Amino acid sequence: MTDNRLNPKVDAFLNKSKNWKEEYEALRRIALDCDLTEDFKWMHPCYTFEKKNIVLIHGFKDYCALLFHKGALLQDTHGILIQQTENVQAGRQIRFKNVQEIIAMESTLKDYIHEAIEVEKAGLEVNFKKTSEFNTPQEFQNKLDESTALKKAFAALTPGRQRAYLLYFSQPKQSKTRTSRIEKSLEKIRNGKGLNDE
Repeated sequence: MTDNRLNPKVDAFLNKSKNWKEEYEALRRIALDCDLTEDFKWMHPCYTFEKKNIVLIHGFKDYCALLFHKGALLQDTHGILIQQTENVQAGRQIRFKNVQEIIAMESTLKDYIHEAIEVEKAGLEVNFKKTSEFNTPQEFQNKLDESTALKKAFAALTPGRQRAYLLYFSQPKQSKTRTSRIEKSLEKIRNGKGLNDE
């Protein structure tokens, strides 16, 4: 494929791909056919319209996927969009196990991409849940109640950082695992850092 719209970082990503290479190339062609700009973000091929993220190509052990950044706003007339986890608010995936599935769905995929472009053109935004709507595990609530300084430090974090901590603390089923995660994160919170900040 000789095309001045191709991003060399995506070429490098595809050349290194051991799994899903053929599928990635088919999805790339479809995205470019929709006049999207090829970029490389979050270590994956990403396709944009006027610098707004539309779709991302990524792979997992059992499937590869086309991730629509604002998939929650699409009509999903074919019922093929998948919410990865209950905590994912905006993104939706269409999953594939082989290149034949992608080829068979090409016109549908293009329809979905064009709809996603229209969502961006219209300036539509996903209404995210407020941090206060997320569950605060009792173990963390106890820590907040015990320490005014911790409570202030947590309140000073950005809403996204607060949500990341609340989701991370809530995931384990066992109280001792939740408590362990909380204990390991207290210093970061006090220092105004997010879960993944160095």
